[in-house]
Amino acid sequence: MEHHHPIAKAVEQVKKQRRIPSVSAVFDDGTILEIVYRPEEKRTAFVVWKDGEWRIEESYTPSPFERLVPYSPRNNLIRNEVVLFPSEPEEYGSEAELIGEVRTFVHRYVDVSPLFEQIASYYVLLSWVYDGFDALPYLRVRGEPGSGKTRFLLIVGALCYKPLFASGASTVSPLFRILDSFRGTLVIDESDFRLSDERAEIVKILNNGHARGFPVLRSEAVGQREFNPRAYQVYGPKLVATRGFFDDKALESRFLTEEMDQTGLREEIPINLPPAYKEEALHLRNKLLLFRFRSLGKARVLDELVDRAIEPRLNQIFVPLLSLIEEPEARRDLQALARSYHEDLIADRGLDAEARILEIIRELLGASPDARLSIKEIASWFADRYGNEYERRITTKWVGTIVRKKLHLKTQKRHGVYVIPPAEWPKLEGLYAKYGVTAEEPEPNPEAAPLEIRYEPLG
Repeated sequence: MEHHHPIAKAVEQVKKQRRIPSVSAVFDDGTILEIVYRPEEKRTAFVVWKDGEWRIEESYTPSPFERLVPYSPRNNLIRNEVVLFPSEPEEYGSEAELIGEVRTFVHRYVDVSPLFEQIASYYVLLSWVYDGFDALPYLRVRGEPGSGKTRFLLIVGALCYKPLFASGASTVSPLFRILDSFRGTLVIDESDFRLSDERAEIVKILNNGHARGFPVLRSEAVGQREFNPRAYQVYGPKLVATRGFFDDKALESRFLTEEMDQTGLREEIPINLPPAYKEEALHLRNKLLLFRFRSLGKARVLDELVDRAIEPRLNQIFVPLLSLIEEPEARRDLQALARSYHEDLIADRGLDAEARILEIIRELLGASPDARLSIKEIASWFADRYGNEYERRITTKWVGTIVRKKLHLKTQKRHGVYVIPPAEWPKLEGLYAKYGVTAEEPEPNPEAAPLEIRYEPLG
């Protein structure tokens, strides 16, 4: 016998719905869903934001065939505070008042420079609307044990959007699944993962997690069947603590970094964190939740803040943060920091073989605008000037590889010799600027034998 009663139909429909454990969602109609957790009640629920108002719901039904339910309060990640959530939205007044409260909280418990304190405070706000941007910077503190790195991660991490404290994972493997499921802020101390394989996995997360659309593929066994690759989304804000540098220069350029052991600890900072800090952090997360509801739809890159004088990658990491900053002085300070990072990059590149090769090319063209830029001659100059600084032998083949693969200059074979043809020369000015190669004459090398340079017609 069929059930025609409306209540019976509704019960049948609920039974057919697929229950999906969730922590957050953003819908096309502007509805935003966020999980909240009340430990004293041992209860999780959803806050639903729609048309400027919010309400608490036990579950949410976006379609007749699926029902979103919050993660259980008994979930180990929630119960053990590996992941932190707000408890309900709280009013914060103006954005300036909110950033002031965040900065006061950070200042009370952490000793960093005033500029980095300001950057960290705005980074907290950025984390709550990060999904409005396509690329993000990472925030890093670097120093020896006892320099305050862990304190920084605890305090700033406690305010970020859905912070995931990686120290709660015994190995790096669960991090991929946690990041994919919770889509929050990864808070990670590199020293917690000492094995080389684990460090390599962390680098994968950091290399792929700065921009949207670069998941990490991992092979996982399913029963007795063959390994089946699965894509894990790792995009999101990240707080990182390290003792040193990463070998990958591209990864290094994505960090906004503070050196933690430069000055002594301020006297008013407590050696041990008081229990009250968790309650303070919770109320700030509640206010930041309301900030997310009000601001996510407006979060976007402001193109007018792109600085054409600095590296595109630096614009990629600085502009999202600059787009959130409304205070003119704070924005100017961060723009000055971006230019400083750019100058450091140029200085670092100036020590690279690419910069030295460009320096030689510039000298050759300066001596004769019609010079034949042969790879053999460039290699000879390089070996005479810098050969004693390299353990490897300087060969024409090695220099040619750098010219083609690193500087992206095409070469042609003429009269049995590889040369950089004049058609490639217009690219040189841009390369000089990129590598900080100036027109100044280098200091002579007293050990180098004088070179006899002959310029042959291209014929």
